[in-house]
Amino acid sequence: MPQLNPNPWFAILVFSWIIFLTVIPAKILGHTMPNEPAPMNEENHKTEPWNWPW
Repeated sequence: MPQLNPNPWFAILVFSWIIFLTVIPAKILGHTMPNEPAPMNEENHKTEPWNWPW
C-alpha cells in the first residue's frame, strides 16, 4: 500500500512547514498598519454613581 510509505509524504510535510514558518510570517509582518495607535492621555475621568430608580 503506497499510502503507508512515509518517504515522499514526510518530505512534503516538512518542506511545506518550513515554508509556512519562514516565508509567510516574514511577508505578513512586512505590512504596516495604516493607523498607528496613539498614546492615551493619563488624566483621570470623573465618575459618578448611578442612581437606579428601584
